[in-house]
Amino acid sequence: MTKKKNLRSLKKEELKKLLLGWKEPGFRANQIYDWLWAKGVSSIDEMHNIPKHLSSRLKEFFFIQPIKFDSIQKSSDGTIKNAVLLRDGLLVESVLIPTPDRITACVSSQVGCSLDCNFCATARLKRMRNLDPDEIYDQVLAIHRQGLENFNRPLTNVVFMGMGEPLMNYKNVLSAIEKITQPDGLNFSPKRITLSTVGVPKMIKRLADDKVKFNLAVSLHSAINDIRSSIMPINDSAPIEELAESLVYWYRLTRRKITFEYVVWKEINDKIEDVEALVKLCKQVPSKVNLIEYNFIGDKRFKRAENESIDLYRRKLKENGISAHIRKSRGEDIDAACGQLANKTGLSIN
Repeated sequence: MTKKKNLRSLKKEELKKLLLGWKEPGFRANQIYDWLWAKGVSSIDEMHNIPKHLSSRLKEFFFIQPIKFDSIQKSSDGTIKNAVLLRDGLLVESVLIPTPDRITACVSSQVGCSLDCNFCATARLKRMRNLDPDEIYDQVLAIHRQGLENFNRPLTNVVFMGMGEPLMNYKNVLSAIEKITQPDGLNFSPKRITLSTVGVPKMIKRLADDKVKFNLAVSLHSAINDIRSSIMPINDSAPIEELAESLVYWYRLTRRKITFEYVVWKEINDKIEDVEALVKLCKQVPSKVNLIEYNFIGDKRFKRAENESIDLYRRKLKENGISAHIRKSRGEDIDAACGQLANKTGLSIN
């Protein structure tokens, strides 16, 4: 018996070639592609304008198996965290973040993570595998529908700030973004998509070379090598100087500022020299800064900084003409805030 393939793994050209080989008219590929990526059907039977003989043949060789929500938690602030069940029984998490003017989808790109950032709950999970493009796309579509159902508002923004490092799943993440943004997909504006990375210089340059249209954020947290390496091991192989060079390259090719994501911790990066190092980096790299509240994950080394320390950062950045915003945590009471995604319901239901 022939093993069935994922229908959504086919590019449109591959689908058209297959159908022509079956003596079907080429326009059927456009119809099927529309059902898959614009309408987001969950089964071949939902493709109502496809003749029954073709539908039967597709089901003989292919499957569509979208994600499912294994559990849903709702925060007191309106944030919704989803435990996303993948087709092999593994779980990731996605988050719907509502504000008065936005519905944001925070999506995952890997099951677990291999980069070992000390302050991040996801880093405590073994990296099991990369997500496929359709699994990433499904998270976005599901949260769009969730926003309509719960808030009567459509999705406005997508951030790749969930589980995993997006640049370590480069091909699949970019393929998913293509499906999300293309006119015959969800037709979502790339300007409303932000990819967040710990900073992989080679891949940041590749993004720039590939002329991507979405935004880039970097999880920075210190502009001093010794400090950053102590909390983010990636800095040993990609120090600040190399990261900065890649970000200047990004800006030169894209003309879009980078967003530095920056958590201030007590007795780790709350001194004046930490602030001055960040100001110096921001003057080198066209950028803005999000100062993020720390969300406790059980490691007593990391304590939320005093408000005075965060205000010092904001004031010094502003004095130097650098845009800085203090970002309040959302969904902390359900472990849905920044750095807290860790599949506390378990990695697998098998």
